[in-house]
Amino acid sequence: MVVSRDYYVEKIMDYIDKPIIKVITGMRRVGKSTILKLLYKELQTRTKSHNIIWINKESLEFDFIQNYEDLYRFVTSKLTGRNGKKYVIIDEIQEIQSWEKAVLSILSENLADIIITGSNAHLLSSEIATLISGRYVTIPVFPLTFSEHLIFKGDNVDSLEEEFKSFIKFGGLPGIHLFDNEDAIYNYLNSIIDTLLLKDVIERNKIRDVQLLEKINIYLIDNCGNITTAKSISEFFKSQKTKVSVDTVQNYIRFLEAAFLFYRVPRFDLKGKRFLEYYDKIYLGDIGLRSGIIGYKDRDISGILENIVLLEMKKRGYKINIGVIDRKEIDFIAEKQNERIYIQVCRNLEEEKTIKREFGNLEKAPDNYRKLVLSMDKYFPSDYNGIEHKFLPDFLLNK
Repeated sequence: MVVSRDYYVEKIMDYIDKPIIKVITGMRRVGKSTILKLLYKELQTRTKSHNIIWINKESLEFDFIQNYEDLYRFVTSKLTGRNGKKYVIIDEIQEIQSWEKAVLSILSENLADIIITGSNAHLLSSEIATLISGRYVTIPVFPLTFSEHLIFKGDNVDSLEEEFKSFIKFGGLPGIHLFDNEDAIYNYLNSIIDTLLLKDVIERNKIRDVQLLEKINIYLIDNCGNITTAKSISEFFKSQKTKVSVDTVQNYIRFLEAAFLFYRVPRFDLKGKRFLEYYDKIYLGDIGLRSGIIGYKDRDISGILENIVLLEMKKRGYKINIGVIDRKEIDFIAEKQNERIYIQVCRNLEEEKTIKREFGNLEKAPDNYRKLVLSMDKYFPSDYNGIEHKFLPDFLLNK
């Protein structure tokens, strides 16, 4: 069964029949191919099916398309002499060498409207990618949000709280909904991590020390939501009798980020109005991958909840930073156009010191933008000293 993810289809359709390349990015298995299937159905209402070329580089059917010349030759042979609107969809385009040359030529010759997907954040950062600079729009795809998770569950939802516990543990990769027991889901998540590391990190970057990469990957997963520096990781491995340079750690983190396994969130000094270099926080591209590697640990719930909010806000189109003021930290500063929201995330507000910390840090924010505390307290007052409080699952379901 294909569950509609209308949000993404609608975003892509906004740019259809416009002379720009539509670039859909995101981690493998977040559902990009399914979104393309839904898009394909939409495009069939605009033209004949034979005017839509779909190339899936994960299929052996298209293994013969290895470089830009193969791609251009195939597309032109299929579209020459056909009337009506024409579309070219290419899934996992990073598997085609120098693909930008062919795509630019197809665009310049007005042969077809182009939609491409890729599983690497550096898809458009290579030197040759400057060929299409200013001629594309990027549409990032994220794992299922909690509201989408409920749609996938359909009639199998027991209660909001129980479903949220499941979401915290297993994350938002659509494929987990094919399985009905924990062991099968964990095995699936492990296989996804292995695939991501092999295809999008090890093979792509020709990494020789695979064991070191795996260790750094586990370290980052275990420190989700913590300040993480390449120097601290290097020193940790040194204490474990493993010598690794800071430069190597930085490169490996960059490779993992490029595969959308992690997001690095910078810390911003609200008083000094500057970014604090080298003191970023690392969050996972999907929280379920954490359970697949190190198992679910209830003691780490605070970082997991932060991770959920981060992915939710990124999907909603916000740029995210972490706020620092007077040595106090605000979990997230979410900005979009002229809007700004200060957000604190915590498990519960049972203790007075926790209440003072979460709301007090927001009181230090130097302006009157919206301030919000999110927690798992369903019945905590919605207003505390003029600062909003929301039950976290309700916030995630509020469009």
